[in-house]
Amino acid sequence: MPPSYRRRRASAALLLSAASILAACGGDTSAAESEEEAPEVILSSDDLVQARLGGVSTGVILTGSLEPSERVTVTAQVAGTAEGVRVDRGTRVSRGQLLATIQAAGVQSSAAGARANVEAARANAEVARRQRDASRALYEQGAISELEYRRTEAALEAANAQVAAAQAQSAGASEQAGRTRITSPIAGAVAARTVEPGEAVSVGDPLFEVVDSRTLELSGRIPVELAQKVRVGQAVSFTLDAYPGRTFQGTVARIDPVADAQTRQVGIYVQLPNSDGEVIAGQFARGQVIGEQLTDVLVIPVNAVRGAGEEASVLVVEDGVVVRRPVELGARDDQQGVVVITDGLQPGDQVIATPGATIAEGSRVTIQQPRGGVERDTGGRASTPVGAGADGVAGDADDANQADASRDTSAGGAR
Repeated sequence: MPPSYRRRRASAALLLSAASILAACGGDTSAAESEEEAPEVILSSDDLVQARLGGVSTGVILTGSLEPSERVTVTAQVAGTAEGVRVDRGTRVSRGQLLATIQAAGVQSSAAGARANVEAARANAEVARRQRDASRALYEQGAISELEYRRTEAALEAANAQVAAAQAQSAGASEQAGRTRITSPIAGAVAARTVEPGEAVSVGDPLFEVVDSRTLELSGRIPVELAQKVRVGQAVSFTLDAYPGRTFQGTVARIDPVADAQTRQVGIYVQLPNSDGEVIAGQFARGQVIGEQLTDVLVIPVNAVRGAGEEASVLVVEDGVVVRRPVELGARDDQQGVVVITDGLQPGDQVIATPGATIAEGSRVTIQQPRGGVERDTGGRASTPVGAGADGVAGDADDANQADASRDTSAGGAR
């Protein structure tokens, strides 16, 4: 065979090998593009939950501080010097019990003077009454004129009026004097004392704070649509951080009759009986107004739901692929953190518990085992580390191309 012909055959063989290599590379590019179209997401077993049948308790959740139902700040109503302070923080007091006294000499003397004026007015009225009686007898005998008799009656009426005025002044002075005695307006316990014996006080200065903790109250604001489902007297279940595992029972005490014009929310007040004083006021509490009890309903965690209303959906893993499912939401139990699904899911469906922004519909899912071992996707296939598959494919293609080139070269040499 002429040398030029052999060169042409070798060139043709090289061109065929190059075409094979380009075809193989083109196939790899298509596979890579397919992989990019279906990205892989690695999840742990904690990221998935099963839709399950369970029970929920509907109702409104309130959180906040438990405060005494009655709290009164006792202030000074007269100026003077505090004396005889008889109570301190934590002292149990009854209604009307003396807490302290204020020494106010001017007030006491004014009350004493007013009482003396009453006695003087009464004495004058008694004299006027006797003069009137004597004048009446003389008038009936014809010894005095009717005009003189009428003057004695007018004098008696004036004396009685002076008695009434003196009594009114005495009552006012006595009331002012009574304000020097600081008493408790309610039964309860002293929560604060801001006065010391011998300290000068002015009108309006706070002296004590008395609270009644036999009933504790939790207040909050809820949307109007929820307030329509709440009634006074409804049962309320309380949980306290200081008493883990325990539940306390109370009731709805009051509901605001008008919603706030800015927020469109309604104030609600629930109370917890505490006659034995076991629960200390001021601690954080969660109260749930007990509503309808539902059983054997399909529930999933609230955090698993994307959107709300008609836009609500969840991400479900089907055959190793993330699928978006529109769902219809039902009652919500904030105490358990679950929501009822009335349509869109079946018991046992694998739902992504916390769907993040990086998890897209159509992604291929790999479940990472909690204790190591081989990572498997939900389709049961072994997961290849990122980059290893690409290198492996490229290596196999290079080996195949080299083998083809060797065979072509050998064939050309033989010919």
